Amino acid sequence: MTETPQLGSFVRELTIADVIEETADAKSIVFDIPAGGEDDFRYTPGQFLTLRIPSDQTGSVARCYSLSSSPTEDSQLKVTIKRTVGGYGSNWVCDNAEPGMSMHVLAPSGIFTPKNLDQDFILLAAGSGITPVMSILRSALTQGTGHIVMVYANRDEDSVIFKTELRELQEAHPDRLTVIHWLESVSGLPTAEIIGNLLQPVAAKRHSYICGPTPFMETAKSGLRRSGADMHQIHTEVFSSIDGDPFAEIVIDDSPSEGGEGPAKATVELDGETHEVDWPRSTPLLDVLLAKGIKAPFSCRKGECSACACVLKSGEVEMIHNGILDPEEVEEGYVLSCQLLPKTDHVEVSYSD
Repeated sequence: MTETPQLGSFVRELTIADVIEETADAKSIVFDIPAGGEDDFRYTPGQFLTLRIPSDQTGSVARCYSLSSSPTEDSQLKVTIKRTVGGYGSNWVCDNAEPGMSMHVLAPSGIFTPKNLDQDFILLAAGSGITPVMSILRSALTQGTGHIVMVYANRDEDSVIFKTELRELQEAHPDRLTVIHWLESVSGLPTAEIIGNLLQPVAAKRHSYICGPTPFMETAKSGLRRSGADMHQIHTEVFSSIDGDPFAEIVIDDSPSEGGEGPAKATVELDGETHEVDWPRSTPLLDVLLAKGIKAPFSCRKGECSACACVLKSGEVEMIHNGILDPEEVEEGYVLSCQLLPKTDHVEVSYSD
């Protein structure tokens, strides 16, 4: 077995309180929040947890699973995980997770989150893509005032995760919630034309949130385009495999740059606070923040997810690697703090925009 590296001081531990069988191939894992740990596990609807899963080959693997619990309604954290063919993490959790077991996790993260729960929504999900969508749905129904249309696609009726809960939510909010179930076994795969026709009466002024397999998300986006939706109001959740070890301790490289320059200065807006830090020129900004105990959001530390995204407000920077931000987002000023190096003596970024 590979030797386990030292865990970072930012790593947290949760105890499993319950394991719920949702369908034949999907389970919900419910975690207790430890006393005094409320700040560490504060989250917004649509975010995810990164779990550290044991592995005989590599010591551990990191996997991101969306929170299906609602921060406004639930005192515990819940992730819902569906087995995937050849998926080591999902199969390990579904086979081994049991009440009383402890797991190392990273703090909740992710940007698949509405800024305003009072607006009208379109929610589109397929399979286990219902997980973050369910968190948004429940939070919006209890804390917001808008109307919600959900389209939920599955292979067949037995594959529908949260089937009973969705029915109960419809019955409790008949004037605010419309749920359209799409079953492949009955109607085949949904097409962009079908989705566009379904949503055309409501799409023009709503924010849309999409989660599911890539082909479904591409079809859903094409359908929304046909329906007249504002493409700037379409939000998708994309997960990629994490190859590195985001749980490992941070190592700061504080050696002078090639030109002999000392550290830059960074001004960081995060959770309503402003932090001023020295920023060694060869160390990514995220590592600097974590090493100083600042709870910046992150997941992969490899530039392959968007959990650490922030907005460049002033100064010049270099991104070592960008595997997730599209050109439009980069043009708008978004950067990945896990890949960010300073090019000027002072840089200002914000996680709040």
